[in-house]
Amino acid sequence: MRLAVVHDPFRSSDEQKMVETVANALSRNHETKMVVFGEDFIRMVKAFDFVFNLSIWGGKEGRQVHVPAVLDVLGIPYTGSPVLTHSLCLDKILTKILLQKHGVPTPAYAAFPVGRLPDRIDGKMFVKPSREGSAMGIHKDSLVSDLSRYREKVHSIHERFGEPALAEEFIDGRELTIGFLGNGDTLEVLPILEIDFSGLPEGMERFYSYEVKHDFEDLTCFYCPARISDPLADKIRAGGKLAFEALGLRDYARMDVRLRGEDFFFLEVNSMPQLVPGYSDLPKMAAVAGYSYEALIGKILDVAIERNRLSIDS
Repeated sequence: MRLAVVHDPFRSSDEQKMVETVANALSRNHETKMVVFGEDFIRMVKAFDFVFNLSIWGGKEGRQVHVPAVLDVLGIPYTGSPVLTHSLCLDKILTKILLQKHGVPTPAYAAFPVGRLPDRIDGKMFVKPSREGSAMGIHKDSLVSDLSRYREKVHSIHERFGEPALAEEFIDGRELTIGFLGNGDTLEVLPILEIDFSGLPEGMERFYSYEVKHDFEDLTCFYCPARISDPLADKIRAGGKLAFEALGLRDYARMDVRLRGEDFFFLEVNSMPQLVPGYSDLPKMAAVAGYSYEALIGKILDVAIERNRLSIDS
């Protein structure tokens, strides 16, 4: 099979390493070539039978959706979720609405369109942009407990990002992430990963701010499987499967969860999690499940091929 590994222009050595490692893993069983998403993309991609899609930066208003949209028009099958699902998951407010509708626990929240500010506060609130990823816009000042700072943070998000702000009830507990491989009845939930912030410097925020994620990763501890009871893990897995189906996710995904005692709350859904070897959370969870990095990449491709085969047969 002629396989294209589609990627964005490289912005970092980590991105280049990921794309090259994915391509090398797939080249063992397929005629594989790396194809950059750029001006000549349509002409180049037409030569391939299938796409392993790694493109996530299609522009602020369309990241993650451009390549799937083009491939849908061309009729070329690809790994990962479809356009609608990416669009939903990139909008944290819409994601929460759908999760609530399907009975998936998520923190109470308020949404503030550009120009609207809060006029009251009940307890601690966690404020973030509604359409950003990679902890963009999430800093120490995202956690607020008085109205003045609440209004300031919402206003700063409006000014910096030009998008609605999402304010959630702060869940002051342990942070988990949960990974998925497959589709339908064969959907596999990977061992749950716990993110421990206790090793961070005193006074540092105990949540995944931009600074913690990008500057203090080496001081963050990870436990996989997470240090939680089996009954709680089963409930989280069941909630994750429900969310996976409700959002129309495909092939692989990752979700962030916070605990309050034995209660759990889904925070965000990543429809296209990063696959950087030795760094990204999904490969870490897959390794505990027994997958080498190469086996993980092969599994993602295999479940996508099988999904497309079933779609054609039906």
